[in-house]
Amino acid sequence: MNQPQAAQARARIEAMKRQFEQRRAIANALGQIKYKVGVYSGKGGVGKTTVAVNLAVTLAQQGAAVGILDVDIDCPNVVRAMKVYDPPEVGEDKRMIPAERFDVKVMSMGFFQQKEEEAIIWRGPMVHNAINQLLQSTDWGELDYLIIDLPPGTSDAPLTVMQTLDMDGFIVVTTPQELAKIDAMRSINMIRTLKVNVLGVVENFSGEIFGSGAGEELAEELDLRFLGRVELRGEYRDTSRPTVLSSKAVLREFEHIADEAKAALEEEVQSSPAPAE
Repeated sequence: MNQPQAAQARARIEAMKRQFEQRRAIANALGQIKYKVGVYSGKGGVGKTTVAVNLAVTLAQQGAAVGILDVDIDCPNVVRAMKVYDPPEVGEDKRMIPAERFDVKVMSMGFFQQKEEEAIIWRGPMVHNAINQLLQSTDWGELDYLIIDLPPGTSDAPLTVMQTLDMDGFIVVTTPQELAKIDAMRSINMIRTLKVNVLGVVENFSGEIFGSGAGEELAEELDLRFLGRVELRGEYRDTSRPTVLSSKAVLREFEHIADEAKAALEEEVQSSPAPAE
């Protein structure tokens, strides 16, 4: 092996070592979390963050210990949706302690923006490093569920999360429109390519305006569980808190979605092979 080849080989080995150490650090940081569930969509604007936030609050209302992690680096919206005003604290071990609102622990890149309206213009490696830093340096403590609000699409940021985290499953959000359904199908195919479980499909903005049924069709076509639909309602105009806390009808919808997602998680646990002794 000549010198350039030897140098390339050493660089590859060092990169593999760094990746292994990162994964081990993240696994340790998230070691007290029972289930890690991603909320994902093929395109923006389908209400993915609204579903993630209301699902997290619903699970907390049911008595679970819940956190929500916003890894949408470009457009972090969970801080505003959860009405969190206090940034995370830093513990004695230099790890960040998430803020808490509506009985849900919250961590987001939004905490580190000087101005909420400024654009975060980062290339792929910077996005990758920011996500890894959030994952490694947050002290979640013991949680039943960590809901992870992913950026839409099939690019660097969701790919980083899927390859870095040992996820227990994904909830894919679509709307009734044909184009949203196609994009949701693409995102599901990406998840399956990476050998991660899809818990099921949620249809948002369902009702008279946009129609309904695309979520169920998508679930049937891809042999997935249909977790439920979320109707387009006027109650969402009140953004002072997650809508499940102000509307019984919306709460019932998300209780159904939460119950279906929990059943899907239990099925996945039962179907997984037992670890070798």
